[in-house]
Amino acid sequence: MTRTPAKWSLPAFFLGFGVVCLVTASVGGHVGIGLVVFGVMAVCGLTLLVLAHRSQSYREAVDHPDERSRSINVRALAGVGVIVTVGNMSAFIGELASGRSGNPYYWMVIVAGIAYTVFIMLLRRRS
Repeated sequence: MTRTPAKWSLPAFFLGFGVVCLVTASVGGHVGIGLVVFGVMAVCGLTLLVLAHRSQSYREAVDHPDERSRSINVRALAGVGVIVTVGNMSAFIGELASGRSGNPYYWMVIVAGIAYTVFIMLLRRRS
């Protein structure tokens, strides 16, 4: 396996994000949560490393050698965006139903709505 930046970038991102979460949670007095998040992110990064070494599908998803691979990656990212947005909307509604303000979920819902609208306008202009 060659060590190209593309193959190492996602695992490194997951590991780096895990470290940031661990440090931040520790500073905030929530070491247990930080360790859990770090552990999950480390396992995700390790899984991606194994996939990079053994899976042609993963290599295609990262390197985008053709239009089909790019299309699959775009659809996967769109699916993740929908799931995260629906999760934030559900958490926001749950917070409101519990009599709380909905913070911080309303910010995530607002940002998702604005970002979607801006991307639609930009992508329509380009095509």
